[in-house]
Amino acid sequence: MTSALRLHPDRFFPADEAARAVARRLFARVEKLPIVSPHGHTDPAWFATDAAFEDATSLFLWPDHYVLRMLYSQGIGFDRLGIAPLEGKPVATDRRAVWKLFASNYHLFRGTPSRTWLDHAFSTVFGMELRLEEATADLYYDAIGEALAKPEFRPRALFERFDIEALATTEGATDPLAHHAKIKSDWGGRVITTFRPDGVVDPDNEEFARNVARLAELTKENTATWKGYLKALANRRAFFREHGATATDHGHPTARTADLSPAECQALLDRALRRRLEAGDAECFRAQMLTEMALMSCDDGMTMQIHPGSFRNHNPALFAMYGRDRGADIPMRTSYVDTLKPLLDRVGTRADLTVILFTLDESNYARELAPLAGHYPCLKLGPAWWFHDSPEGMMRFRRQTTETAGFYNTVGFNDDTRAYFSITARHDLARRIDCAYLAELVATHRLDEAEAAEIAVDLAYNLPKKAYKL
Repeated sequence: MTSALRLHPDRFFPADEAARAVARRLFARVEKLPIVSPHGHTDPAWFATDAAFEDATSLFLWPDHYVLRMLYSQGIGFDRLGIAPLEGKPVATDRRAVWKLFASNYHLFRGTPSRTWLDHAFSTVFGMELRLEEATADLYYDAIGEALAKPEFRPRALFERFDIEALATTEGATDPLAHHAKIKSDWGGRVITTFRPDGVVDPDNEEFARNVARLAELTKENTATWKGYLKALANRRAFFREHGATATDHGHPTARTADLSPAECQALLDRALRRRLEAGDAECFRAQMLTEMALMSCDDGMTMQIHPGSFRNHNPALFAMYGRDRGADIPMRTSYVDTLKPLLDRVGTRADLTVILFTLDESNYARELAPLAGHYPCLKLGPAWWFHDSPEGMMRFRRQTTETAGFYNTVGFNDDTRAYFSITARHDLARRIDCAYLAELVATHRLDEAEAAEIAVDLAYNLPKKAYKL
């Protein structure tokens, strides 16, 4: 028998009755605050064209690497999910059959944040009252399809319905930002871009030389020289700022930084462009570029985000056949105290610079990240990220960082999502977990409730606006 889909009003709140009552009161202060989404990966084309979304499969299944990796881990191949290889047979046309396969395996997501986000969207956005399973697959597919055909389910209308005050997407350094230009010209929603230069600062990228050549075309700078290369990057940062960008983002394998001489930098650039890299060159180049990006942020005021520690495309066979972002990225051990020192020696004391640190290595929360952010004026801690963007992960983050870094050396929450319909779910979860943690502090007489309420509002709304200069 199919069970009802019901979101409990006390979900994620403490089991203790007294603390739960405090959490309820705190959450009432933040539940309806506007959403500030300062870092994510939604498609700007959605807001530029305002075209209707197609169907449940293309909306909830195909773009979501969290969903794909779980199904893949159970031996469900991408061919069965209707995903086309880079070359070869087309995407399956029977999207309903693909959705039924997903629905029949929905039990795999029990206990995962994906289940939390999806159920939230199914219930609050589409009004579903029964759980997704094989028996309700057609019901879901039809109901979602009918809803998506309505004007109120178009991207811009949902932006208003979700009460999103600001949303940032992420684009590569050579992106023309045509979608953002259209958004700015004919719509009032605040959708801005974020400068992501990985493709032009990572010599391990197979397209690095071509990307740098494109950078030269766009900026009319000689990117074969170190000086010209840096000028070209500064030029593109200015272009992004013209399209609303307030932040940069850097997804390097490690948090290593460097402070090399111009001659050493030129030699590295020469070898990178000629594909004659020596051992350690690529890592050294990326390390220098983090320092250079921090220096540029001192000049132009852009907030800098560092997202290190992912072994991307760990499955070479999957990467070769299906490309990037298919769920094969795996967290790695990551250090910060030693690796960030060259950058911090240059700019660590700058109170006018904001560098937001993220990690996939939770062992660093209390040992390295909280002490660093608790000392250097330029450093702030980003929220629990990616694999730890979960109820337990968010709570671990607060428990391990607050005593050393406090709340005000963190930046509140950002959803970092490609899934538009999960944004409200993720912010709801983050607000609930923060209220649950604060309620514990109140219940154990470490905070009074008035203080906790102020902190809850800051975490949900004020801190992300301040950190990202929104």
